[in-house]
Amino acid sequence: MRQIALAISLFLPIAALCQTAPLRRSVRAIGEGTVSARPDQARVSLSVVTQAATASDAAARNATAATNVINELRKLLGGTADIRTINYNLSPNFGPSRDQNPPVITGYTATNTVQATVIDLNLVGRVIDAGIAAGANRVNGLTLSLRDEDTLRAQALRVAGQKARAKAEAIAQGLGLRLGNVIVAEETGSISGPFDFRSSVTTAVTTPIEPGLLQVEARVMVEFEILP
Repeated sequence: MRQIALAISLFLPIAALCQTAPLRRSVRAIGEGTVSARPDQARVSLSVVTQAATASDAAARNATAATNVINELRKLLGGTADIRTINYNLSPNFGPSRDQNPPVITGYTATNTVQATVIDLNLVGRVIDAGIAAGANRVNGLTLSLRDEDTLRAQALRVAGQKARAKAEAIAQGLGLRLGNVIVAEETGSISGPFDFRSSVTTAVTTPIEPGLLQVEARVMVEFEILP
């Protein structure tokens, strides 16, 4: 009986609290902010792909060509430039199988992928051309970015927060309500890009590279209390 009485005594204050706790009245809104800026950094990815009858031959030819590419990029970008190998692969090549026999190795392919970070965007086209002239036979891609993206993201968050407040105020005015203090404010997502990038490889002396604008988008959710 004492256990039952104790359980009832514990339950009653909780039930009373649930009955007397006031329902929180609030308005919630989401704002989006977008800030654009010209990129100030590029990463160029070039590959040297070589084939030979033996694995050692393919690797040796690749090493010679890749070394030439790296040396030429350093001449153009400087000795302290960020130039690194980001991928290396050596794999066999197989011919077609015949008479249900397993495929036969016909040679080997070696691939060395080098990435160069370019701070002066005016040099991007020349970097591509220099790499190709030195022995690179594949351009994997070009990525444009910002060295200080945090500053741009902070600006986008401020814009998103201001828009979220404006939306909440409009909702409150439409309902004849007054906003109080902020209850919750949180970032609901940030997205970088897409960026406007156009490039073309022609017979011109320098490959033309035309960077556009990089965009950083932010979303902020804000919840305000409603004043009585």
